Amino acid sequence: MLRGLYNAAAGMVTQQRRHDTVTQNISNVNTAGYKQNDTVIRSFPEVLVSMIGGEPGNPRHVIGKLNTGVFAEESIALHLQGDLRETGQASDFAIVSELNVIDENTGLGMVFDGSGRHVGEDGEVTYRPQAFFTVQDNNGNLRYTRSGEFRVGPEGQVLTSAGFQVLGADNQPIVLTGGAADLTVNEQGFILDGAGNPTGQTLGVAVVSAPNDLVKEGNGLYRLNNEDGFRMLAAGDNVIIRQGYIEASNVDASKSMVELTAALRAYETNQKVVQFYDRSLEKAVNEIGRV
Repeated sequence: MLRGLYNAAAGMVTQQRRHDTVTQNISNVNTAGYKQNDTVIRSFPEVLVSMIGGEPGNPRHVIGKLNTGVFAEESIALHLQGDLRETGQASDFAIVSELNVIDENTGLGMVFDGSGRHVGEDGEVTYRPQAFFTVQDNNGNLRYTRSGEFRVGPEGQVLTSAGFQVLGADNQPIVLTGGAADLTVNEQGFILDGAGNPTGQTLGVAVVSAPNDLVKEGNGLYRLNNEDGFRMLAAGDNVIIRQGYIEASNVDASKSMVELTAALRAYETNQKVVQFYDRSLEKAVNEIGRV
């Protein structure tokens, strides 16, 4: 009888984590460059239930399958292009990317679905590569971000909103000779002087081949454990830089509210099951035990 109690408790924990993920999405609906997280829910392996001591030839020897509950396996970020919002600030930048991948089997470009996935005929899943600004954290580590809300420091450094240094294509911090008002960047990421001539510096933009391997670190930053999982932006890549814009969060607020309500209802349902088992156990201990 307690197995149902365990299943209901596992369901409550799963829906709580789902609720937390959706709440995080809603709280970051106005955060520049934020990518929506989706909770992946999986079931524990089913077990085959059979009679103890029954005859193997009995057609009712096998009772059936028993589900052992569910769990929230992980939260996956949805790395899709967000809408652009014009700010008019010279130090704000947005990446617009639509990178393609050639299928080795067919020689044609892969077709990605609404979640940025391509499933091959053999079942192999490929995610659309994404471009990211490269920054350096306070410990000198390479990090990635889609939030282009930059600012210019007192010594000409280009910094993120959290104070991390923005890197150039040479993986060195970008240092300007003028102020933020003199900052001009073209669509290829080249930094220009007041006359429109290249300064020799370029915004560092990295292409991550498997964006779902990125790990969130807070402050809009991601880290990549696989050092071979990225390359710097190359000529011919379908990526442009828009100055004076920022990329808005790709969170769907209306969908998130629906999912929040669904998680709450599922939690309450599992809660009622737990309460039912609690009352049944109370009767078994306090009433049946008196007979």
